[in-house]
Amino acid sequence: MTDTALATNPTGADEPLARRATVLHDLATIAKRACRGVFREPEFFIPAIIVPVFFFVVNIGALQDVAEQGAAAAGQTLDFKAFQLPVAIIFAVTGVSRASALVVDIQGGYFDRLLLTPIRRPTLLLGLMAADLMAVLMLAAPVTALGLALGVRFETGILGILVFLLYGALWGLAFAGFPYAIALKTGNPAAVNSSFVLFFPFAFLTTSFLPKDALTGWLSTIATYNPVTYVLEGLRSLITDGWEWGELAKGLGAILAVTVVSFGLASAAMRGRIKQT
Repeated sequence: MTDTALATNPTGADEPLARRATVLHDLATIAKRACRGVFREPEFFIPAIIVPVFFFVVNIGALQDVAEQGAAAAGQTLDFKAFQLPVAIIFAVTGVSRASALVVDIQGGYFDRLLLTPIRRPTLLLGLMAADLMAVLMLAAPVTALGLALGVRFETGILGILVFLLYGALWGLAFAGFPYAIALKTGNPAAVNSSFVLFFPFAFLTTSFLPKDALTGWLSTIATYNPVTYVLEGLRSLITDGWEWGELAKGLGAILAVTVVSFGLASAAMRGRIKQT
């Protein structure tokens, strides 16, 4: 046997040595398992749908007349249903992640076994994100359908509705880095479940109920620096203003900024988890 053959297969067997799987194979393997997990937990979708639908319907019932009359008194026109639909989408997609399933894998030792394999580490999170994207779209679609049923009309048409769903889904993925970071750092399900508390400043210290020019004092200042403000404005522009590229770009910039922070924390937590293995 030649030296070249021995270098190729030191055991002297005729079969070639196994080659490392491609990045796409690693990603598909993790994503397939994570997506199956989504459908195995239908109870996950019930509260995730009820909360945004509840706030959407209640806010319209309680505030529509007041908000639209106030806008009319100021010489403005406000479609409060269209104004509130993006808020419902934000509620639907924020905090949706496979972080709880990741904690189960950590506690059961499955995740540590994965870290002992040659699988590429970034795909461990990217595969979970593929399932997250599917989940947030499944949640955002019925909420959007409810808005359409209640009379909300998109100036950007059908294409705008599709972009609206994807835009909201991108925000959901951006925020998902926070629960993943907590899951990897603590391995504690209670800590992961409490990560939703992080969402409240994002959700309520912004233009959830009134346009930005109607906010005053400290709330107006915080809303200016709240990334959700720009995501909401981007979503609302698709409904009422048409293709406002400036508003859409600001929202995408806010999503990117949150993504860098959240997945920077998740990556740091991943490195810490790897060192413990």
